[in-house]
Amino acid sequence: MHHRTVRITTTAGVVEGFTRDGVHRWRSIPYAQAPVGLLRFRAPRPVQPWPGVRHCHGFTRCAPQQRRYTMLSVGKYQPMGEDCLTLNVVTPQDPQPGPLPVMVFIHGGGYILGSSATPIYDGAALARRGCVYVSVNYRLGALGCLDLSALSTKDYPLESNLFLRDIVAALNWVRDNIAAFGGDPDNVTIFGESAGAHAVATLMAVPSAAGLFHRAIAESPASGMERSSELAAEFAGRYAELLGARRSDAAHTLMAATASQLVRAQDELIDQGVEDTLGAFPIGPVYGDDVVPVEPVDAMRRGIAHRVPFIVGSNADEGRLFTRFLRLLPTTEAMIEDVLGNVDAATRERILAAYPDYPKPAACVRLGGDFAFNAAVWQIAEAHSAHAPTYVYRYDFAPRMLRWSGLGATHATELFAVFDVYRSGFGNLLTAAGDRRDALKVSNEVQNRWREFARTGRPGDGWPTYTTDERAVLVIDRRVRVEKDPHSVRRRAWQGFTLVR
Repeated sequence: MHHRTVRITTTAGVVEGFTRDGVHRWRSIPYAQAPVGLLRFRAPRPVQPWPGVRHCHGFTRCAPQQRRYTMLSVGKYQPMGEDCLTLNVVTPQDPQPGPLPVMVFIHGGGYILGSSATPIYDGAALARRGCVYVSVNYRLGALGCLDLSALSTKDYPLESNLFLRDIVAALNWVRDNIAAFGGDPDNVTIFGESAGAHAVATLMAVPSAAGLFHRAIAESPASGMERSSELAAEFAGRYAELLGARRSDAAHTLMAATASQLVRAQDELIDQGVEDTLGAFPIGPVYGDDVVPVEPVDAMRRGIAHRVPFIVGSNADEGRLFTRFLRLLPTTEAMIEDVLGNVDAATRERILAAYPDYPKPAACVRLGGDFAFNAAVWQIAEAHSAHAPTYVYRYDFAPRMLRWSGLGATHATELFAVFDVYRSGFGNLLTAAGDRRDALKVSNEVQNRWREFARTGRPGDGWPTYTTDERAVLVIDRRVRVEKDPHSVRRRAWQGFTLVR
């Protein structure tokens, strides 16, 4: 295939991308040195300049994870490796007036899986609407999202919150380089879904990210994925045991292990945690270090988080995905009783009373979705809206195919609208039952609002800011409407609930 090529000079050297479908694309530009060898478990270092032209036509490696998660298409897997600190840039082909808003996407995957190369995250549709789109890889799981700093020694320093340091390094790269791609370094929106949305919310409380982004969008942020440094130290000790290391020798063992050994032990640690107490998921950010000094929602509440305009929301049927796949969420009576076993009786009663049909399956799924996602949305909206413009949505749209399959507007389905999947071949399949017009209408609605928000900090007309008086929520469906405090009983039931320890 012959593409036109396109070259840009970055601070580290020339990168060559290609032009297709009305956009220029650069794939796998390194934004930091490869965190390999002695740099494993260390904060990312600035990328070393390269001579000549670096060809950025194809994706290189994604972060080490279980191989089955790296499938790009049938039978085709993305190679994995610790040398994974790269980002991708997509820009409109046609010259645009003035610098464009920049949208930086942080992928989800429970902090243990995922890649910016996943086809749905391509971003061309957003770029064609007039932005510079950037998608970022960061270190996952044991290599990036498990705080092992308690095992640090003088010979082998191990640092905390590596994945957040990675994302901040990528945002620094954007600040220093994006103007060359036609982007405005003073107008950067970070957005993410699921664990990516949780990372976005966490970045609000990362002092070193100040000034690197100016607006934020969190689509279905997960709850209960952060922990205190003290709890993290406990997990680190357990992890060393699973690797078969003595405490005194743990740092050396960590440096000597292969990436796949580290991933295997991490999966055992997660399984242990799920059996032990669901509330203690070991992977994700820690607070109480220099990267995240204060628990993020608490930082928002106190007004010490970055006061940027913020969109946060979730989908109508969040929990349904997890009854079929990734059974990590409490969507059955046994699992729910397990989770609520750790809270005081009054809180437990209050929460269960909000689901009158409990323990019928549908009520369990609703409770699980609220526990895992909506509780976070409600807490973030409440905390941040006191200090900066906050916009809350609920995404209800599901084509008949998704409704018939019993998934409905489940977790991650808003990505089909955000990334314009309904205009693709796969989208035709999803709308085969005759929802194409509605699907495209909803897609335009979401993309126009996200794009307007990235441009101005306001997501278009008819979407009031969230206040504790009104609690306006934009319901995105065939008919878009505003509802005041739509699930007030459920929202109040989870108030003050925390699994953070």
